[in-house]
Amino acid sequence: MEQSVLQELAAIVAPQPLLTQPEELLVYECDGHTLDKAPPDVVVFPTNTEQVIAIVKLASRHGVPFVARGAGTGLSGGALALEGGIVIEMCRMNKILEIDYGNQRAVVQPGLVNLHLSLAVADGGFYYAPDPSSQGSCTIGGNVAENSGGPHTLKYGVTTNHVLGLEVVLPNGDLVHFGGAILDTPGYDLTGLFVGSEGTFGIVTSVTVRIMRKPQAVKTLLAFFETVEAASNAVSGIISAGIIPAALEMMDNLTIQAVEAAIQAGLPLDAGALLLIELDGIEDGMEADAQRISDICQQNDCQNVRVAQDDAERALLWKGRKEAFGAIGRLTPNYYTHDGVIPRTRLPEALTRLQLISHRYGLRIANVFHAGDGNLHPLVLYDERDSEEVERVLKAGHDILQACVDLGGVLSGEHGIGLEKKNCMSWLFSEADLDVMRRVREVFNPQELCNPNKVIPLRGRCRCGAVTHDDTPDHETHEAVAAAMQDAHVHA
Repeated sequence: MEQSVLQELAAIVAPQPLLTQPEELLVYECDGHTLDKAPPDVVVFPTNTEQVIAIVKLASRHGVPFVARGAGTGLSGGALALEGGIVIEMCRMNKILEIDYGNQRAVVQPGLVNLHLSLAVADGGFYYAPDPSSQGSCTIGGNVAENSGGPHTLKYGVTTNHVLGLEVVLPNGDLVHFGGAILDTPGYDLTGLFVGSEGTFGIVTSVTVRIMRKPQAVKTLLAFFETVEAASNAVSGIISAGIIPAALEMMDNLTIQAVEAAIQAGLPLDAGALLLIELDGIEDGMEADAQRISDICQQNDCQNVRVAQDDAERALLWKGRKEAFGAIGRLTPNYYTHDGVIPRTRLPEALTRLQLISHRYGLRIANVFHAGDGNLHPLVLYDERDSEEVERVLKAGHDILQACVDLGGVLSGEHGIGLEKKNCMSWLFSEADLDVMRRVREVFNPQELCNPNKVIPLRGRCRCGAVTHDDTPDHETHEAVAAAMQDAHVHA
């Protein structure tokens, strides 16, 4: 990058430093998706909207690509600076600008850590519902970009269901406002269009969100099963009975072992799977619903149902779920997290398919996921020092995504498409569909400087993509897995 551009950037954000040294930029060469890396030329730390506007105008004027970044917890390569350029690190724009309890809303800056909002409004009897597993570190701006979910998505929805308005710096430096302080506004729903656009339409500088009253009562249950198939059938049974828990999470045996070693919650190490089930709402009728859930679990070969006796035990159980990804680090140097979605009625088939993929590639796959809405998070365990194993991991990842699509699902439920899955988009969308998406992006981002080469596939091979557009599908693998699935079904 030209020295004159660096000097202008330094003047904009002074006295905040610029990061330009290779050892400084290592932190920013990837996000939580560590299989692909691309360091920026410079990292800047704006502290207000005016500085963001000035940085973006400078980048636009000089034709320099840029990408906004929060905590870097994303899991699809969405925050990588694929063409170098500028990373605009938003973590110092982390204030709560307004809390309005009467109208149940708050206005926050994008660098605010998700959990910090709930902590700030707790004494008023409120909380912020979207709760990604990384909520103790991820930022609300990043949640907006990826339309993040979390365990309580089943009842309360994802980020877009809780965003009322946005202040956005467009890729040419214009400042615009979408939505507002009320539940609906006239005209096109540009707020809904922007949430989930993965940083390709502009940079959020403030977010107006809904805050919700804490429920009157909460009841948390753990149900243990001999097999993941039995647990999956219990999930379908609970939803079919008309019960919508606030959360309905599943862990398999491999994850149970890692979590128990980390938090010592008394989880049985011989259980094939567990369901973490949470009810919330008015107290009347909750005990009856909990009993119905327990009965459904027992009807599906449940080994035991445990009810959290107090807030401390409930917090411990949720700590196990929230920190499950980190606990997997006890089992392996690295893991590759996926984010496919399937219809929840097809959970048993999906988990059987994952087992077959695990066996085919000789890789362990741990499962911890949002069972209630069919959002799978298979964690493929590996050691990045073994290049041959990395190749097998990438092939297994391809097959996992293909399995989700084959079963009537989609490529992502909350982690986004980013770099990781963009070249699989043609599995779901026609070229005409993708062209419409490209044209929408061009309206906001005509120079393709704002987070370039994400979400929508290029025609041909991209530089960093883990699964590329012109990769030849392994038809032998696909047919072998399909045959094994059929055989498993016949012998079930």
